[in-house]
Amino acid sequence: VICSFRDSSNESGATDTVGISMSISEMEDPEMKGKKKRGRPGKQTMSVARGRGKANGVAQHNGDGGDPVTLFEVVKLGKSAMQSVVDEWIESYKQDRDLALLDLINFFIQCSGCKGTVRIEMFRNMQNAEIIRKMTEEFDEDSGDYPLTMPGPMWKKFRYNFCEFISVLIRQCQYSIIYDEYMMDTVISLLTGLSDSQVRAFRHTSTLAAMKLMTALVNVALNLSIHQDNTQRQYEAERNKIAGKRANEKLELLLQKRKELQENQDEIENMMNSIFKGIFVHRYRDAIAEIRAICIEEIGVWMKMYSDAFLNDSYLKYVGWTLHDRQGEVRLKCLKALQNLYTNRELFPKLELFTNRFKDRIVSMTLDKEYDVAVEAIRLVTLILQGSEDALSNEDCENVYHLVYSAHRPVAVAAGEFLHRKLFSRHDPQAEEALAKRRGRSSPNGNLIRMLVLFFLESELHEHAAYLVDSLWESSQELLKDWECMTELLLEEPVQGEEMLSDRQESALIELMVCTIRQAAEAHPPVGRGTGKRVLTAKERKTQIDDKNKLTEHFIMALPMLLSKYQADSEKVANLLQIPQYFDLDVYSAGRMEKHLDALLKQIRLVVEKHIEADVLEACSKTYSILCSEEYTIMNRVDIARSQLIDEMTDRFAHSVEELLQEAEEADDDDIYNVLSTLKRLTAFHNAHDLTRWDLFGNCYRLLKAGIEQGSMPEQIAVQALQCSHYSILWQLVKITEGVPSKDDLVALRRVVKSFLAVCQQCLSNVNTPVKEQAFMLLCDLLMIFSHQLISGGREGLQPLVFNPDSTLQNELLNFVLDHVFIDQDDESQKGDEEDEANKIEALHKRRNLLAAFCKLIIYDIVDMPAAADIFKHYMKYYNDYGDIIKETLSKTRQTDKILCAKTLILSLQQLFNELLQDQGPNLDRTSSHVSGIKELARRFALTFGLDQIKTREAVATLHKDGIEFAFKYQNPRGPEFPPINLAFLEVLSEFSSKLIRQDKKTVHSYLEKFMSESMSERREDVWLPLISYRNSLLTGGDEDHMSVTSGLPILLGCSVEGSWMMRNDTLQTPGALQTPQLTSTVLRENRPAEHMPDPDSEPGSENDYVHKWVHAHVVRRRGLMEDDAEPIFEDVMMSSRGQLEDMNEEFEDTMVIDLPPSRNRRERAELRPDFFDSAAMIEDESVSYDLPTKYQKEN
Repeated sequence: VICSFRDSSNESGATDTVGISMSISEMEDPEMKGKKKRGRPGKQTMSVARGRGKANGVAQHNGDGGDPVTLFEVVKLGKSAMQSVVDEWIESYKQDRDLALLDLINFFIQCSGCKGTVRIEMFRNMQNAEIIRKMTEEFDEDSGDYPLTMPGPMWKKFRYNFCEFISVLIRQCQYSIIYDEYMMDTVISLLTGLSDSQVRAFRHTSTLAAMKLMTALVNVALNLSIHQDNTQRQYEAERNKIAGKRANEKLELLLQKRKELQENQDEIENMMNSIFKGIFVHRYRDAIAEIRAICIEEIGVWMKMYSDAFLNDSYLKYVGWTLHDRQGEVRLKCLKALQNLYTNRELFPKLELFTNRFKDRIVSMTLDKEYDVAVEAIRLVTLILQGSEDALSNEDCENVYHLVYSAHRPVAVAAGEFLHRKLFSRHDPQAEEALAKRRGRSSPNGNLIRMLVLFFLESELHEHAAYLVDSLWESSQELLKDWECMTELLLEEPVQGEEMLSDRQESALIELMVCTIRQAAEAHPPVGRGTGKRVLTAKERKTQIDDKNKLTEHFIMALPMLLSKYQADSEKVANLLQIPQYFDLDVYSAGRMEKHLDALLKQIRLVVEKHIEADVLEACSKTYSILCSEEYTIMNRVDIARSQLIDEMTDRFAHSVEELLQEAEEADDDDIYNVLSTLKRLTAFHNAHDLTRWDLFGNCYRLLKAGIEQGSMPEQIAVQALQCSHYSILWQLVKITEGVPSKDDLVALRRVVKSFLAVCQQCLSNVNTPVKEQAFMLLCDLLMIFSHQLISGGREGLQPLVFNPDSTLQNELLNFVLDHVFIDQDDESQKGDEEDEANKIEALHKRRNLLAAFCKLIIYDIVDMPAAADIFKHYMKYYNDYGDIIKETLSKTRQTDKILCAKTLILSLQQLFNELLQDQGPNLDRTSSHVSGIKELARRFALTFGLDQIKTREAVATLHKDGIEFAFKYQNPRGPEFPPINLAFLEVLSEFSSKLIRQDKKTVHSYLEKFMSESMSERREDVWLPLISYRNSLLTGGDEDHMSVTSGLPILLGCSVEGSWMMRNDTLQTPGALQTPQLTSTVLRENRPAEHMPDPDSEPGSENDYVHKWVHAHVVRRRGLMEDDAEPIFEDVMMSSRGQLEDMNEEFEDTMVIDLPPSRNRRERAELRPDFFDSAAMIEDESVSYDLPTKYQKEN
């Protein structure tokens, strides 16, 4: 009774795991002892268990029709506890093994998404291969989805339930049923056959089932190993007793138990070998990435769970080889599997050979193109470092170090953790704290901070201190927030045993310190990292407030001392003056620290008086602006100090201006310096502060007028005077817009703006380039600000302030752009060969700003659109430098007015053609590179019209009209028998013919014939070829007009062709949409040649024709591991040349993106490639004699 009870309880789940030892009665259980011969028993009586009925092996529903009756339905719904489901199946198995196994087989078939059912006759009379072939025939081919790939929470839960079912099944059967040489043999045989199927759903589902089955068996084998060890110890202890106390019966029982455990262990090993060699060895290289990932994930579990058996090179090599997999998902599983192993330091000796073999690959994966993979690779390298300092070379470490500057934050943070472990972790904190106290230091982090400074300097990325701090923030926060230690290093003299910081080290430490302050105060990554400011949690918010209070209390006292020490160093001062913007300014008044505020204001004033560098003065101005915030009580105190400083500077400026103007050409360098230094300070302050009550505009205007009249004003003074005047005007505008302006205020401001615009216009002809550039930028800015948009939003009262540039000013601005933007880099660098690459880049950046400023005026209709023709014509020549700006301008102007934009495009081509005529004369060489360049530019312009011919219909027709009129504008002076001078332009115009719809081609052709004489149409000489080619481009497709449009009339025309464009109506009928070609797979399915099939609604050379040809020419039909009738997959296509790719980008931009729909039978069609891994992966595994399936041999 006890034996039966214990066996039943074990099968029904009374115990989840095997105990440390088993009772004698359990070892005498006949079901464990007796091994049944392989084979299927005769048919037994059918049973009904817990409402699940079967007739002839087919699941039946209950009478109410609502309860799930198959294993698949039960597992899918997940309403029953998995253990009770397994117990029910075990009871069924004990009554009729065939029917129970049939239920399990159908479970795996249905989990694969197959609608077929294995019947009892098939199960008893057919081989597995025949059953699988039959199920494959019954598979639903209409859908590529199956339970493991279906979206939604229900199917995600199903996957979990599916894995849990297999795990619980083995756990509940681990004492007897799995050793009956029937259930496990049948299941493993089925899964092996399914895993070799060409149907992805079968392979995927069976591989997942087999891997989870293997994991459960590994757990059983581990428990058996523990029992064997326990039994062996009990046997040794009993045998070592003296003869009188030794129990021979117990020894025999222990020997019998050990023997049976060994037999069970051998049986489990046979099962595991069958799964590993029959399934894993082939599926870890499957064509489907998800299947490969399952294999690698589970082998990692085996190695961690049962390291004594699996953690050796025979199994590790599969993970190592798969590190070279092409799919990031698989590489990620490899790294995570290895992380679980390297986390346990006791396993390091077993991993030593693997580490030596694959370390280089792991380190190289820190630069993986998939960021998730790179992050996990860095974490793995960090674990290797923790386990063994000697495992990584200096070169390996350096490969990871520089990733702290990565723009991708997770990568940088992982690299920061590595850097912290390697360089910034204290090995003996207590000893270091004691040493710091002996030296009189309050913090033991001094050496670590010095090391951080050295690392920052050696990395030579001095502009990225914020990135370095952000990378280390999570791992080294205690070090980075040790501001007391940092200020000690900067302010105090080095003690014995310490080296003094060099000037570069001090600058670097100050920069790093400011970055740590910003990170603590703002609590978000620097610009360029992350997707923006996220909402802080309550804990993070509290930490931020605490940090801000801590840094404020410390630097309120320390900052004046730091400024005092470094006030002569502009770089250090500029950085230090950023600190007050992160203060909690209430601390000044709440903590009665006004004396420290006075000390700070005193130091800032001294800095202003000592420096004229722009960055230092801007930092001082910004600090005053922050301290003057009205929300703080200290505002009055700071405002008084600021006003005193401005008063002194304005008095000094007025006095020095008077002296300079009086002495005029006799002014010496001191006079010039006095004006320039004071003007620089005032300009910097005027940027952030309203200084209109000091009326700086008057003196600046006097300086500018004097410079224009006398022509001897130093360029720096002129530049600063222009900028200061600009700020003055903007502050006046702010005052007017914020209040209710009087008429006098508007008149006064208009007078000021008008006079300043006139001065800037005169400065465009200045001999000094910086003055001209400054004047140009300010002109563009002011024309934008004071344009017609000023009165939008209910500000009609500001109408007197609107300025519209006259044609003279527009021409001057355009000429400035042509003279100073569209120049060759070589021309500019002729000034001196010593100009380095950085200066060239800076000069290009400045020219791009000039061009962008002018293009904005065109886009916002401040400068007439035809002026853009001179910009557009440089599109090809200066594509690398300004292509993006010109293209965006073209796009925006087309949105404003399609027809005027088209006229501007054709005007730019006409200008180029006229320039070519002037250079080469009337007899153009049509094969020359210059003509080809104009045609290429026209082709690019044509591509920008996009695919929607209806939207651009009128614009394209207008373009052809202007082009035809230009071509016949001037007759040949030699007589009518000679071609018109501009006739060759028709060859350029023909590039736009493909953008005309059929009806408009007829109309354009009719318009062309108005300019042609009868003799022209009969001429065939070479000089008439442009006319012939243009006519042919219009006649192509023009005679067969099957296009369905609503109007049925040619656009731009009345009832007759005569006077069509000149008599154009403003109201146009809206034509219907073009019929989109059907991009289906029918042509390919029927194995027709991949050539263009004529479309009744498209003519040769049309856009529809182009799309058809492109798609059919580039569709690659690839058969995967599915049936022959699978729908084709449209693969990504690499164009044959870079130029073609750019053309496609031009064609589709601003119009539409063709996104080919995925096949309904969405299976991954990637062919199985042998080169998933490095060469080592191809080495034959001596321990595996299992041959590759036939389909692999064919595909490989």
